[in-house]
Amino acid sequence: MSTDTTASVSTHILDTSVGRPAEGVAVHLAARAGREADWQALGGSATDADGRCKDLPALPEGTTHVRLDFEVEAYFEKKQADAQQDAPANRDSGAFFPEVAITFAVQPGEHYHVPLLLNPFGYSVYRGS
Repeated sequence: MSTDTTASVSTHILDTSVGRPAEGVAVHLAARAGREADWQALGGSATDADGRCKDLPALPEGTTHVRLDFEVEAYFEKKQADAQQDAPANRDSGAFFPEVAITFAVQPGEHYHVPLLLNPFGYSVYRGS
């Protein structure tokens, strides 16, 4: 939850290759106070069955930039292993992007919802609501 002196962040992931939420993707949150400051790792979470991280850590006061790191390789490896059980001839390579890092600027008092639209060979993000 954002306050007058802090921002807040939430995210979710939709696997556009199947039109479903991406469950079990590890997401790490980092923040910094100023463009030249060092990143501070704040912790992380994993997406639930709805593709959402509902327990990301709060941002510290003074945060100006946020980075969300999505570890998508393990998700696609599991998805590929499940698909091979059903169709052994299917041997796609998994994910072209093993990780997705999204960095964005924040303002105190604002909430930032940053959805990740994901498929094995591409992704897009936007500021949601």
